[in-house]
Amino acid sequence: MSDIEIARRAIKKPMNEVAARLAIPADALEPYGRDKAKLDASFVKSLEGRKPGRLILVTAINPTKAGEGKTTTTIGLGDALCRLGKKTAIALREPSLGPCFGQKGGATGGGQAQIVPMAEINLHFTGDFHAITTAHNLLAAMLDNHIYWGNALGIDARRVFWPRVLDMNDRALRDMVTSLGGVANGFPRQTRFDITTASEVMAILCLARDLADLEQRLGRIVVAETREGKAVTAGDLKAAAAMAAVLKDAAKPNLVQTLENNPVLIHGGPFANIAHGCNSVIATRAALALADYVVTEAGFGADLGAEKFLDIKCRQAGLKPELAVVVATVRALKLHGGADEKMLDKEDLGAVERGLPNLLRHVENLAKFGLPVLVGINRFLSDTPAELKLIEDKCAAAGAKAYLCEHWAKGGAGAESLARAVVATLDEGKAAFKPLYADDLPLAQKIETVAKEIYRASGIAIAGTAQRRLKALEATGYGKLPVCIAKTQYSFAADPDLRGAPTGHTLPIREVRLSAGAGFVVAMAGDIMSMPGLPRVPAAERIGLTADGEVDGIF
Repeated sequence: MSDIEIARRAIKKPMNEVAARLAIPADALEPYGRDKAKLDASFVKSLEGRKPGRLILVTAINPTKAGEGKTTTTIGLGDALCRLGKKTAIALREPSLGPCFGQKGGATGGGQAQIVPMAEINLHFTGDFHAITTAHNLLAAMLDNHIYWGNALGIDARRVFWPRVLDMNDRALRDMVTSLGGVANGFPRQTRFDITTASEVMAILCLARDLADLEQRLGRIVVAETREGKAVTAGDLKAAAAMAAVLKDAAKPNLVQTLENNPVLIHGGPFANIAHGCNSVIATRAALALADYVVTEAGFGADLGAEKFLDIKCRQAGLKPELAVVVATVRALKLHGGADEKMLDKEDLGAVERGLPNLLRHVENLAKFGLPVLVGINRFLSDTPAELKLIEDKCAAAGAKAYLCEHWAKGGAGAESLARAVVATLDEGKAAFKPLYADDLPLAQKIETVAKEIYRASGIAIAGTAQRRLKALEATGYGKLPVCIAKTQYSFAADPDLRGAPTGHTLPIREVRLSAGAGFVVAMAGDIMSMPGLPRVPAAERIGLTADGEVDGIF
């Protein structure tokens, strides 16, 4: 059966029963239909001050077409911990419509390790992304309107930084001119669209602690500069309060369930290749207050999502993760080892061994943050005993224990060995989390530190305009912010074709963007785009409705 067919057959519990597993009272739920709900803001506020549970990060090797199953493993591990009698919450990101209609086709797990209602979560869910899109574009409209009605702030139309956004992959919107058609339509200028997941509003929603913090951060968004180079903010345009009003409900975490009826908080969804790749601080902190164990994920490979989770989210929110799990598959390691993607079902020990340096590098990198690291081998039916043993042996030789996981086929029961290892490792108390770099390091050195320590580059090459931008940001007080490197997810390098574990490459930084409200500086590396395009055969071609009106084709 396909993932969506499995999800349709799920026997779902009423949301008040799911919530009760975390001692969430029924009156703290705001129902969205029969099988999803939001947590009331006052209830979330009441959780402050509780002793937090133990935070487990699930990350992965660099993604390939073969799939790694990071979200599937996060769900499987959460279900397994529940099977062991541990009070556990899973904290995930929300899927974006762009990848659902583009290449991925869905992001709610797979097989017997899924969250439901699968189709609704993947499509519109509770409308959070729509609210973020609206709030972002409200600010864009108010900015252009201000310029049209006299421009009292003296905004230089050549120095407008704020684009518009859309939750869809649409390459035709990457570079464009707006306000054509005459005086009544404003002043023409070159601009762009980003995908909603790359919006600073998305980042702000995911890093804010509460509504008050959300509004303050929105007010700090720098949208443009004056002719004298002075920053113009959303607060200057008097837009922050209205934006916060639009986001009032979107700021509440969403509660759903796994196929095994265990609670999942799913909230926010910045991409890890062009943003910081983690679910919301509000949801993570709520989960930590409600559960003894919290399993969360960070997007794409550990060089992207995990690094940003640890250097940006944990730094800002004061979170202290205690363990990391790196997910790998035999098939993906084969691709990193140069195997033909049409031959992945055939045993190929040589390709697996050649691909293993990618996995082991991620393990080494995470140890630099002071975290114990386990490896979860997400098993596919075509994996052979010899291939699996090779991974286990090589990981053991490198000091990282690997555990075979069969949650795709068996649900939580298939990940119990990993869950037991997680509990035992946490009980050893060896975690000593620390970010990779200090706040007071210059911005260029922060970028270089990530490039050398995580990507294993020999150095960085910052374009002249980007160098000047970095110096200007430091001169205006933004030098202590962390950096968010926007880079291809497919490689440690900026070149997506360099698979495995390349070294000696140079990380090229072509552009720098300030996210003052979110609290980080974005460094655009290589050819990465903040508005993706659809592939030659988009997943949307397979998505539709069945004869009885059910969504079909999401996988």
